[in-house]
Amino acid sequence: TAALLARGATVYCADIVSPLVPTGADPTRFRPVGLDVTKRAQVHRVLDEIVATAGRLDLLVNVAGVVSFGSAESLAEEEWDRVLDVNLKGTFLCCQAAIDPMRRNGYGRIVNVGSVVAKNGGNARPWLDPSEQERAGNVAYGVSKAGVHALTHFLSKELARAGVTVNAIAPGPIATGMTADFPSALRDLIPVGRMGRLDDVVRGVMFFASVDNGFVNGEVMDVNGGM
Repeated sequence: TAALLARGATVYCADIVSPLVPTGADPTRFRPVGLDVTKRAQVHRVLDEIVATAGRLDLLVNVAGVVSFGSAESLAEEEWDRVLDVNLKGTFLCCQAAIDPMRRNGYGRIVNVGSVVAKNGGNARPWLDPSEQERAGNVAYGVSKAGVHALTHFLSKELARAGVTVNAIAPGPIATGMTADFPSALRDLIPVGRMGRLDDVVRGVMFFASVDNGFVNGEVMDVNGGM
């Protein structure tokens, strides 16, 4: 959000809870919006209202997500549904609602957030340390993010001739509240020797968001320190 505001964008920050307002943000250019991304009617209504107010929609960044932990054997059906609903269905619904205004405008950038665990089967090594499985994600999260990668590839082709690019970031472990309990043994396996920072992800998003990158389309960019 701060990076977009610094470049003069008007940012509508949608969240199921009240988004934090960046320090010093211009209230005319930072607009918090309440939204449950799993509800189709809500998503379409909110995006319609944004377009009606702003006049256009240039960029959609799908970053809403939830994590989940534990083994496949113990995973409850309700937990599977919760994770897939937010991470995959929510991303799809937001993309779907953005298609018409971007197509009408003849321009758009969609950036989705996937994950390294959609590619590597998870960071945990339960054959060495079963406790890692309880602290480093599970199959529902990985499957939801693999779906985000596939969605990115499909939409990038469907929307290319409309002037709309669709790309994704696939972060490795990023130092946030979500990874506070990330096992140190796994952290030590990151080749660059540290957890990722939010700025590492932001730089990737801003690359895809650039008006100059219209020929970069359908890409899933690894931001994982060499994992």
